[in-house]
Amino acid sequence: MTRPPPPASRFRLVPMAPRDSHEPGRSASILELFFDLVFVVAVSIASVQLHHALTEGHVLDGLLTYSLVFFGIWWAWMNFTWFATSFDTDDWLYRLLTIAQMAGVLVLATGIEPAFTDADYTLPVVSYVVMRLAMVAQWLRAARSHPSVRRTAHVYAVGIATVQALWLVQLTLPDVPGTITLVLLIVAEIAIPIIAQRQGTTPWHPHHITERYGLFTLILLGESLLGSANAIIEAVHDTDALAPLISIAALAFIVTAALWWIYFWPPHHLSITSFGGTLRYGYVHYFVFAAAGALSAGIEVQIDALTGHSELSDLAASYTVTIPIAIFLAGIWWVAIRDHADPLVNTVVPLAAVLVLCDPLIPVPVTLTAVILVLVIVVLVLHPPVSSPAAPPPDAARTWRRGPARS
Repeated sequence: MTRPPPPASRFRLVPMAPRDSHEPGRSASILELFFDLVFVVAVSIASVQLHHALTEGHVLDGLLTYSLVFFGIWWAWMNFTWFATSFDTDDWLYRLLTIAQMAGVLVLATGIEPAFTDADYTLPVVSYVVMRLAMVAQWLRAARSHPSVRRTAHVYAVGIATVQALWLVQLTLPDVPGTITLVLLIVAEIAIPIIAQRQGTTPWHPHHITERYGLFTLILLGESLLGSANAIIEAVHDTDALAPLISIAALAFIVTAALWWIYFWPPHHLSITSFGGTLRYGYVHYFVFAAAGALSAGIEVQIDALTGHSELSDLAASYTVTIPIAIFLAGIWWVAIRDHADPLVNTVVPLAAVLVLCDPLIPVPVTLTAVILVLVIVVLVLHPPVSSPAAPPPDAARTWRRGPARS
């Protein structure tokens, strides 16, 4: 259902009033779908670079760099998504600021390789700052357009702008102080929404938000499907490892399909009916998303191990697949499944995460992982989500108030 366009103001701009959290038929806009395309590029490059780092045996450095780079990708995506659910006007200025953020993501993507190879974060940080300053402009516009969110929007704008200045200062620091400051700045970024929303929460549309998270999950799982295809391509060129490579391709496809099934099994929109639940859902998804992106790198590492192009042992190569799967399972169980599942499902899913984590100790780890996930799917089919009454999204009259937000 398409909402009627509000009357445009001077300069053909639409007043940026908070959108109705009960709006029927709300779904991702074509601008949001276009916005996601640049993240396909960024996620793909981050996954490829993690694959190279792991294959070459630079495990700790590779994981640290991937975690930092992926934070920039995830946080830029998430902030735009949550702003859009509250204030999307889709007028020409909103589109231009969104496209500016997209350009920043593409520049960030080009800086991922230097971050992995030379620990040079200059380009990712500068592009990240550009993206965040576009968000400052959006928040200032929201503050100017509607007095009910002015205080919250100003906290967002000032907080984001301050932290971006500190990011640029961080680039001038030596290695050790710079690393410590980098972690502190990440904490500061995460704290901004918590502080701002205590001034008066902005409305969110549960179905719209969870659809957006689902779409980003599909982007990440698509990278794993690419890994499955690459195994088949490699098998065509390396007939000596034909059977193992075809096996990896089939198992990677089964695992990816199973993770898709598990992710979309629970009613996600019921997990964000309170402020506390929303924070948990939004922030823990970093680990779910990062794990999904790392899984594709793990599949590529397995291919390299089978063809003799990896510095890792077979045991370590197996862990590059099973650890991301275990994190994905544990994360999605905690934020979306456990509150809507019966005791059996709430036992099976966490247990599956533990068993998958132990799989590399078995002679056929990836095969066993696929079997475990298929068994989880069987349980989910036989035990549908438990329906539970959900609190309605925060009412506009209460949500757009000044004062502490209540979960």
